[in-house]
Amino acid sequence: MTLRCDLILRDATIIDGTGRPRRRGDVAVQDDRIAGLGDLGAWSAEREVMAEGRVVAPGFIDAHTHDDQAVLCGPACMLCKTSQGVTTVVVGNCGISLSPVPMRERPPAPLDGVCAPEWWIFDSFGAYAERLRTTPSSVNTLALIGHMSLRVGAMGRDTGRPATDKEAERMRKQLAQALSEGAAGFSTGLFYPPSKAAPTEEVIAVAETLRDHKGLYVTHMRDEADHVLDSIEETLRIGKAVGAPVIISHHKCAQPENHGRSVETLPLIARHAADYPVAFDVYPYTASSTSLAARKPRPDVPVTVTSSVPHPEMAGRALSDIAQEWGVSLEEAAQRLTPGGGVFHNMAEDDMRRILAHPLSMVGSDGGPLAKHPHPRLWGTFPRVLGQYCRELGLFDLETAVHKMTGRTAAIFGIPDRGVLREGAFADLVLFDAATVRDRATFTEPKQAADGIVETWVNGQSVYTHSAGASETPAGRLLHRAA
Repeated sequence: MTLRCDLILRDATIIDGTGRPRRRGDVAVQDDRIAGLGDLGAWSAEREVMAEGRVVAPGFIDAHTHDDQAVLCGPACMLCKTSQGVTTVVVGNCGISLSPVPMRERPPAPLDGVCAPEWWIFDSFGAYAERLRTTPSSVNTLALIGHMSLRVGAMGRDTGRPATDKEAERMRKQLAQALSEGAAGFSTGLFYPPSKAAPTEEVIAVAETLRDHKGLYVTHMRDEADHVLDSIEETLRIGKAVGAPVIISHHKCAQPENHGRSVETLPLIARHAADYPVAFDVYPYTASSTSLAARKPRPDVPVTVTSSVPHPEMAGRALSDIAQEWGVSLEEAAQRLTPGGGVFHNMAEDDMRRILAHPLSMVGSDGGPLAKHPHPRLWGTFPRVLGQYCRELGLFDLETAVHKMTGRTAAIFGIPDRGVLREGAFADLVLFDAATVRDRATFTEPKQAADGIVETWVNGQSVYTHSAGASETPAGRLLHRAA
C-alpha cells in the first residue's frame, strides 16, 4: 500500500539533533509533523524534494535574540533568521521585553535599541501573545519577561537605586501574571544602568515566582569582565534561591585584560552544573554589540557605530574616525552619537572557541534587528558555526554542531517535540549543503544571506528558499515551556 503525505525529502543525510551519528534516508511530513523517517520508497507526496545527500536537520533554535518587535512585523522581517535555517527564536533577553510594561516616551538605553518607541504598547504578556497569534511570524517564538522592563515600569526613570519592597512586589506580581499567560521565564541585564543598582536580593524577590511557575532564570550577568567569576556566583545564587534553571547569556570574557580567563570561568560553571541545572549560550564572534552608553570607549577596543538617532549617517563608521573628524575624545563622540549602538571588538578568539566547544554551550545570535548597520551575527551566526568552526576548523563534528543549535537548546528551554527529527515531532526543518554552507555577513557588509542553506520549513510549511528568499507564509507559533 502506498502511503501519501504532504512533503518528502528524498535521499537526505539525516542529522537528527540528538548528537547521534548521521544516517541516509528520507523524511516525510504530514501537516505540521514528521510522519516518517528512513526508507520511504513506498510513500508518495504532494511535493518531493531531492536532497541528493545534503543534510536535513531540525530547524535551528536561536537561544538568544532581541526579536521582540521583529516577530510582530510579518514574515519578511525574519529573513535574517530563516535564511540561516532558524525556525524558533527566544525573545525577551538581557532584561528587555516588549511586555508587560507600556512606555509613553522613549525608554532608556538599551531598551530603546531593541524595540522602537512606538512599539511599547503592551500592558500584559497576554496582549503581546495575542498580537503574535493574530499576526504570526514566519518563525516560532518563545518569550521571556525582562527585569529591566519591569523595573522601568515600577520605578520610572528613578532606577539608580534599589527598588523598594512595594516596587519589587509590583514587579513580582507582573512577572507572575506573565508566566501564567505563557511566558517561559525571567531575564535580567544587571550590567545595564536601568538595572545596575538592583542588589541581588531585589532580583531574588522579583524572581521568587519562578518557583511556582517552573520558569527559567536567564541573565546578561552583572559583569563579563574583571568580576566575571563573582557574577557567575551571583547568577547561581539567584537561580538556586528561587529554584529556577539558569542560563548565562552570551558567555564571554570581555576586555583585553581578561582575555584567556575562560580557563577559569568554564570550570566554575561546570562545577555548578554538576549539581544544578545551568547552561550558557554563545555567538561565534569576538565582538559584542550593545548601546553606546553601556561601555566607556577606550583606545584598545575598536568600536563601529551600528546606529545613531542624532547622526544616522554615521552608522557603519569607526568611532575613532568620527572622534578624529569632530576633533573630540572617544567619550565625547559616543555621547554625541547617543542614543545609538555599537560593535565592540573586545574578546579573544581562543576564549570564544573554548566557550563554543564546551559541552554546556548552545548557540544564540544576540543580533540587533533595528540597527541600520548591525553586527553580522544577526545574519551569520548559525552558518558560521557550521562552515568556519565545524567544517573548516574542526572544532567539533557536524552532529555536535547541529545538536548545539537544536536538540540541546530545546531541552534546556523545555520546548517539547522540537529540536529533533523523529516521527511525531514538529516539522521544523532545514536542508543545507554541509560542503558549502557559510556565512556571508561581514562587519562591513552585515546584511548578507548565507550560502548553502537550501530551504527552511516551520511547522511543515516552507518559509525560505535560497533561490527565492523569504516566503510570506506566517507559519510560526507562540511556544510554551514544558517544565
